[in-house]
Amino acid sequence: MLHTLPLHRFNESIVLPAADIERIQTMGEPPMRLARHAVLRREGESPRYIYLLLDGWVASSVLLPGGDRQITKFHLPGDLLGTPSMCLERTADTLTALTAASVSRVPLAAFGDLFQRSPHFAAAMLLSIQRERVALMDRLAAVGRTPALARVAALLLDLAERLGALGGGEVSEFELPVTQEQIGDHLGLTAVHVNRIFRQLVETGLVARHRQRVTLLDRARLKSVSGRQERVPVQDVSWLVGARAEA
Repeated sequence: MLHTLPLHRFNESIVLPAADIERIQTMGEPPMRLARHAVLRREGESPRYIYLLLDGWVASSVLLPGGDRQITKFHLPGDLLGTPSMCLERTADTLTALTAASVSRVPLAAFGDLFQRSPHFAAAMLLSIQRERVALMDRLAAVGRTPALARVAALLLDLAERLGALGGGEVSEFELPVTQEQIGDHLGLTAVHVNRIFRQLVETGLVARHRQRVTLLDRARLKSVSGRQERVPVQDVSWLVGARAEA
């Protein structure tokens, strides 16, 4: 049983029945520990598993033709890793531990079995995938059309919101266990530029930073700087689950 698995990502749009929660907690293999920088799965491998991230941070990345790396997402506890590659013959990304981490492998057959047995779970995953798609659309627009300051501000706000959902409350201070180079690989910036932007955020009183500890001092101004879209999750999902939502 994966009792340490954070479940907030599974209940984002639909509150799952207790039986479904138990199935989620039993569909994965026993947890395995990853050291910092350990590669969980490489781009181009056969996609036999997805992964439940129990604790720690993991990066999803792809190699570009010139040999550079593009980090597509910083994964936090509770995230499902590797799901986009389920539709491919070969995995599309590499999963690398940014910190010491704990994950549980889930065979694709076990994940598929839960889909067949639980309409609630299938509906929850459909909505979760659409939320991921919207987040990717927003980040693509930001990288292509916004200045560096806005990109870094949006990233900090996104991480604060996701960490807040993990802990069940608003977060304004958190550990940021990633390097400036990794942030640059995620946002399409150089490490030098990321360092310059952080200095600007500190000097203008938007954030405070001590080593890896980041504090959002003025969230309203930071939102204004980021130009980030407010995305309000749908509340009424009866069109998808119908009367079963009350079961």
